[in-house]
Amino acid sequence: MSSQKYRSTEVNMSNQPRHELLLVAETVAREKGIDREDVVLAMEQAIQKAAKAKYGMDRDIRATIDRSTGEVDIQKCLTVVEEVQNPLVEINLSQAKERNPSANVGDVIYEMLPPIEFGRVAAQSARQVIFQKVRDAERAQQFIEYKDRIGQIISGLIKRVEFGNVVMDLGRTEAILRREDTIPREVFRVGDRIRVYIADVRPEVRGPMIFLSRTHPQFMTKLFEQEVPEIYDGIIEVKAVARDPGSRAKLAVYTSDPSIDPVGACVGMRGSRVQAVVTELQGEKVDIIPWSSNPATFVVNALAPAEVMKVVLDEENHRVDVIVEEEQLSLAIGRRGQNVRLASQLTGWNIDILTEAEETARRTEEHANRTKLFMESLDVDEMIGQLLAAEGFATIEEIAYVPISEFSNIEGFDEEISQELQTRALTHLEQRDTKIRKECEEMGLAQDVMNIDGLTPEMLLKLAKNGIKTLDDFADLAGDELLDIIGKQSLPLERANEMIMAARSHWFADEETPQSV
Repeated sequence: MSSQKYRSTEVNMSNQPRHELLLVAETVAREKGIDREDVVLAMEQAIQKAAKAKYGMDRDIRATIDRSTGEVDIQKCLTVVEEVQNPLVEINLSQAKERNPSANVGDVIYEMLPPIEFGRVAAQSARQVIFQKVRDAERAQQFIEYKDRIGQIISGLIKRVEFGNVVMDLGRTEAILRREDTIPREVFRVGDRIRVYIADVRPEVRGPMIFLSRTHPQFMTKLFEQEVPEIYDGIIEVKAVARDPGSRAKLAVYTSDPSIDPVGACVGMRGSRVQAVVTELQGEKVDIIPWSSNPATFVVNALAPAEVMKVVLDEENHRVDVIVEEEQLSLAIGRRGQNVRLASQLTGWNIDILTEAEETARRTEEHANRTKLFMESLDVDEMIGQLLAAEGFATIEEIAYVPISEFSNIEGFDEEISQELQTRALTHLEQRDTKIRKECEEMGLAQDVMNIDGLTPEMLLKLAKNGIKTLDDFADLAGDELLDIIGKQSLPLERANEMIMAARSHWFADEETPQSV
């Protein structure tokens, strides 16, 4: 600390006595809903700016306000150096030791400066600094407050409507309800109070942007949470929601308590609970269905009120075929496909609706296509081809690699016939792979790519057709990009990433090779 200190006796901050500075800070902090410390820091910066204007902008001047008494100190800071290059901010070691015997190079010597009087220009400048810092602190506080409230329902007053976008007054700040986030045909009037869902909060230069929604699926979930105590208490869980805003919605609910009917609890006595939600959503019809861990059962429930005859799951492609009677077809699909579309969103499965006749025709076509495939690829007659298709074989690979015992259930197939079929299947696959590899070579696919373990000839052909022809091309891919090219069901993502990392190994090998002198 320097040997000379000048204790400030008066700092006129907008003509306020020193002890009133803290009262002003308290008042501003309370009105703006921010921390008093942020206001005091803004005051310190304002005083510091005024002091620099008086003593020199190139000097390192700092101002501090005592948090207990409101006492203001203005200090000039000098860094101790061996050789002074900038005397405005530096001091040599010998001079520093005269002021503080324990000073060392790198220390900072503080010199107290006399207090300053704020003239009209300085006071105006100080006010601007304080107002700006207070606004910044207020915006930061608002961002933190509303970011923590994402996913909640709030109510606010409509302040104005601009080209279909609604600006809402939330009290201390404004928020926007964009046209695409409003329910179709919904009419808003200035001064109306409505409930909205906080969908997102983003920091912007002019303050946080709060985006609201009345079409978000979770808006309906939160409305039910307010109307149904069992959902609020966690006894009933909302598992999934799908909405066509303003028209129709589906809500899947579940409870582990066998004594509670989750659907009935959400509907309420004489439909009172669900009707309150429907009214808020401008008449949007809500189907409440029981959730099930069994995908087939869940899909059947989701397609209500249509009655389903049969469900066929394709877990590999995450598809499900739903067979209904002819008179139930339009009900299952819904107007403009609404019912099946919402059911698909709700369950996460791709749903195809078929009548019994359409399913029979499709199965007949699939059977015929498989029979033809086996006849052409294995050089067998139609009877054998039909027997293989009827047994459930779908590809040549299945015939080539299944155990011989798998053929024992087929009438008339002995071990000799089964062995011959497998031999022909293996021969066909070998010929097909050779043909594909030759095609890949003609397209310029590098041999080191063709040698990557785990890539089938079909995958190699897809890579070549997509311009992935060298090892570097392959190594530049991300795992999900590779799966987009060869098919998402072809490999697990973890395996795809391992293959790419193995292809990148030669990059690091090149870096480690010592340079020849």
